[in-house]
Amino acid sequence: MKFLIVDDSVTMRRILANSLQDMGFKEFEVAENGLDALTAFDGSIDFVITDWNMPNMGGLDFARALRERADGQEVPILLVTRQRLEEDLHQVAQAGVDHTLIKPFTPQVFQDKVHQVLGGRMGAA
Repeated sequence: MKFLIVDDSVTMRRILANSLQDMGFKEFEVAENGLDALTAFDGSIDFVITDWNMPNMGGLDFARALRERADGQEVPILLVTRQRLEEDLHQVAQAGVDHTLIKPFTPQVFQDKVHQVLGGRMGAA
């Protein structure tokens, strides 16, 4: 399974990549923002983890753009955010995001969320 990690923070990209490796996932691409992620995304990507707030193109705009592509309509998307307001999270559903992960989070919460998304979209990992 191949992941695409999209975050403008080098530290957060490293944390997410290390957590995925701890879970046994070894393949991933990284991007600094939604525009770079759209370029990096191809049919080999099985799961997207994206931050909400990024320069150039944020996570919601990226998710919307990805859902408009034939090769991006079914890939699971996990949005990492500090947003907690219910009206903001309504935008998430409209953008085609499968689940959100609220910062800060523990490695166990991250693992649980990844497995929850996988179970809901592609069968348990």
